[in-house]
Amino acid sequence: MDVEGGCGVRTYMTRLDTPVGPLLVELDGDGALIRCSTSRADVTGVSGGDVTMDPIPCADVVRELRDYFAGRLTQFTIPLRPSGSEFQRMVWGALEQIPYGTTITYRELAERVGRPAAIRAVGGANGANPIAIIVPCHRVIGSDGSLTGYGGGLAMKRSLLEHEQSVLHFDVPLTFAVTIA
Repeated sequence: MDVEGGCGVRTYMTRLDTPVGPLLVELDGDGALIRCSTSRADVTGVSGGDVTMDPIPCADVVRELRDYFAGRLTQFTIPLRPSGSEFQRMVWGALEQIPYGTTITYRELAERVGRPAAIRAVGGANGANPIAIIVPCHRVIGSDGSLTGYGGGLAMKRSLLEHEQSVLHFDVPLTFAVTIA
């Protein structure tokens, strides 16, 4: 994960429909992903610069997301450049280390980043993750095993976890329609 990019630069965005609902992806001018959002209304660029709705520069991330939902991809390779504090980026880096199809608790995540007493702060950083699904904040659950907080809603979080479990346990690629709008 790169350090955050500068403000005021051109970014490229596209919207795609997935089995868990619409996603917005936004890349910086270098092709690094700066956002994958489950928000339907959030079409403002995160860079503060010019945003161009154009699926062409976003083709690699769209392909990886299609492969993820089809059960053919368990590890994303698209370069990432989320904007956040040093602490947030540290937490997001730890999220990337959670294996596909598994979950950890917020307490475990806090321990992994070397801040075992900062469970709430880690939860806040997890919730501020601008790159949903690809930086897998959906893999973090409550200490009692319950699904807690997710920007796309708990139904989406449950669907993502069930999707990953079904791919791991059946080794059968699933077929989902993913279209670009």
